[in-house]
Amino acid sequence: MAARLEGRIAIVTGAGSGIGEAIARRFASDGASVAIADIDYSSAKAVAGSLTARERALAISVDISSKEAVQRMMAEVVEKLGPPDILVNNAGVNVFGEPLASTEADWRRCMAVDLEGAWNCSREALPHFLARGRGAIVNIASNHSFQVIRDTFPYPIAKHGLIGMTRALALQYADRGVIVNAISPGFVDTPSTRRYFASQPDPKAARADAERRQPIKRLGRPEEIAAIAAFLASDEARVIVGANIVADGGVTIRMYE
Repeated sequence: MAARLEGRIAIVTGAGSGIGEAIARRFASDGASVAIADIDYSSAKAVAGSLTARERALAISVDISSKEAVQRMMAEVVEKLGPPDILVNNAGVNVFGEPLASTEADWRRCMAVDLEGAWNCSREALPHFLARGRGAIVNIASNHSFQVIRDTFPYPIAKHGLIGMTRALALQYADRGVIVNAISPGFVDTPSTRRYFASQPDPKAARADAERRQPIKRLGRPEEIAAIAAFLASDEARVIVGANIVADGGVTIRMYE
């Protein structure tokens, strides 16, 4: 049996670590050629270099908040791998604060990466998808995209917008072979999460408290999000259009803490 993504060309942003890295690895193991795009080129190169000889990967340095940088990324992918079939908009930044204490720079940074960055990449990928009559976009959102926690401004605004973009693009291009969906992870055990715990006065207690609050009593794993992304990027999911798959261990279906 052929691998699920055999012969496909995928771009995964923020693929130098965490969820993005797990998605890139899963796609490669499923037969795709993967552009591992990250603002940290050394991380992207390390991930690409760690894949096996049969797994085709390209490390690319890109700041997705720059339209010009994204255009250069796309040109390099087309030249070295070929026109893409799949785009995963995973790159993002956590910008949390109290609204009136947030600066203009905080707002711009959050929107430029978490929302506009996803559009910059989608805008460059869509013409290739439409020309071939086939393509998939998977946007990595968050449970902040439909729930709100105090003192996390303006992150939820960007993530709510990402779901809106997911649905708008999905409806616009579904009849032209382009399928657009989102995944909303909850608390996932990534390097950034571990750095957050390490910044707390008692890192072990902070982690234990976070795990206790999860209905499944543990954090999500990057490879679990990657499995969902691989499905949404495949032909098996062609009837799923504009969906937001929540993968947060049950946190957001809970009524009270």
